[in-house]
Amino acid sequence: MGTIKLKNIRTFSFHGCLIEEGKIGSDYTVDLEIKTDLRKSAQSDALADTVDYVLLNRIVVEEMAIRSELLERVAQRIMERIFKEIPAVSRILVAVSKLNPPIGGDVEAVTIEMEEYRN
Repeated sequence: MGTIKLKNIRTFSFHGCLIEEGKIGSDYTVDLEIKTDLRKSAQSDALADTVDYVLLNRIVVEEMAIRSELLERVAQRIMERIFKEIPAVSRILVAVSKLNPPIGGDVEAVTIEMEEYRN
């Protein structure tokens, strides 16, 4: 097994329960970690034998562009899509962070983290 990590994917998105959040948007970051077998690609040196991190990044960016009230829903969509489109992935850990959340305090970010294994 092996791990591929994409750290600090930055997006400007419109998630949140408040009406204003859907209008003005805010900054988000996503950290993604997937488990897959990297032995074949380590020998072949061929992109076709591994999980393309360009595709992983595109999935995250596209799903972050779809408004949701909860970060949990966004993370779930990211995981569902990765499992659907990339059969080689066996485990996903995703963390979605809203930077400077509107929660009435000096908070750098609020983060939800979800993990799922392929059935």
